[in-house]
Amino acid sequence: MTHNPYGTSGPTPPSNPYQGAGWGYGQTHQPGYGKPFQRPFSHPETQLPAFPDGAQPEDKRTKRKKQRRTGFTFAIGYLVVIWAVFLLNEGLFGGLLQYWGIHPLDLVSIWHIFTAPLLHANLEHIVGNSVTGAIFAFLIGYSGKRVFWEVTTFATVFSGLGTWLFGGIGTNHLGASGVIYGWLIYLLVRGIFNRSGTQIALGLVLAFFYSGLILGVLPGTPGVSWQAHLFGAIGGFFAGMIITSDDPPELVAKREAKKARKQAGY
Repeated sequence: MTHNPYGTSGPTPPSNPYQGAGWGYGQTHQPGYGKPFQRPFSHPETQLPAFPDGAQPEDKRTKRKKQRRTGFTFAIGYLVVIWAVFLLNEGLFGGLLQYWGIHPLDLVSIWHIFTAPLLHANLEHIVGNSVTGAIFAFLIGYSGKRVFWEVTTFATVFSGLGTWLFGGIGTNHLGASGVIYGWLIYLLVRGIFNRSGTQIALGLVLAFFYSGLILGVLPGTPGVSWQAHLFGAIGGFFAGMIITSDDPPELVAKREAKKARKQAGY
């Protein structure tokens, strides 16, 4: 016959210290212990999905396809815009739109810094800016829409203001070449600033094939706006140095980790 020390009339049995505390957890005073089971994986029905709306991370092939599409969009868009303006100017306005070029030190027309890159003096001028400009537009657009517009803004403003200040009173400056020089210099230097081996390699290739353009920033060729080239190149350099929207993922992660450590006081 067995003896039950906790019979109906005996003492109350001791309570279970783990009851209601979550499976396998005791009073250890450690995070997640001795309290209701609240770890992220304990109640899957209450957790947010890892990828909202069923979205999944893009694979490299899909990402590159989107990047190529964006690059071609900007390259083709660039060609469509400058050729549409050229044909409209020649066919409908008889060249009168050239008035919207940059007139140095003329305050009334200072805002022409935004219209001058769309205008070209003749067929030779626009043909010379078409292929090279489309290639650079594709390469920058490949990095993203925001990158393209940021770099283009830097190149346009620096090229336009530099030409407006130093282009010479009584002259009229037209063409996209100032912006193109900004695009080129940006592509040459951005890999140095964001520490991307791929972008450095691309810059070296472009430097080899387009090294002759560097001479365009020097005075001496009649009818060539070297001021637009020079200041556009300066704008492209500052774009490569300042903007961060083109940083590779590794650099972004490193910067975020450094920021987090700083906020945590480490």
